Amino acid sequence: MFLLCLCEIKGGVSFLDSTSLLIEFLLMKYKSEKKWTLYVIEQLSDEDIVWAPTPESNSIANIVAHIWGTVHQRIETVFFNVSDTRNRDKEFERGLQLSKGQALALITRSFELIIEVLEKVKVKPEMLVDQPYLNLPPLTNSGVDNNVTVLEMMLHQFRHLPGHTGQITYIAKMRKGQLYW
Repeated sequence: MFLLCLCEIKGGVSFLDSTSLLIEFLLMKYKSEKKWTLYVIEQLSDEDIVWAPTPESNSIANIVAHIWGTVHQRIETVFFNVSDTRNRDKEFERGLQLSKGQALALITRSFELIIEVLEKVKVKPEMLVDQPYLNLPPLTNSGVDNNVTVLEMMLHQFRHLPGHTGQITYIAKMRKGQLYW
């Protein structure tokens, strides 16, 4: 399963384990996504967190609850042996209340869990081909099924989470008019 790539090193050619490169890339991207999402939320008030652009739209509170629900169900339960307490419908309830502090804590915890798993995979890259969901109830509302490998799940999260963190930034800009970078 380990792929090799050729990389130039000071005029010579060396083989590097592309698995390590992939894990480092994912770690860098997840850490960056965490940093910028926290940076946006830190600029908001409690009222901004629960504001929705229209009655039918999600608030930042909804999106944060959804990110947490996904990470809890797909990462925390499997890799940290925590019971699944996710209530997906509640994540999208109109008027969902989260304080700024709660939003920051849930985003922080969500990304920390993913990063912690990737750090474990960095030490033990063969984990990438493990199928940790095989003996669990079927994954629901997901782009993956129970045959998914750790690599596939991490890539699925990599596709899923930035879409939602982008929504957080967009809603924050709608609410505040301008954010500071």
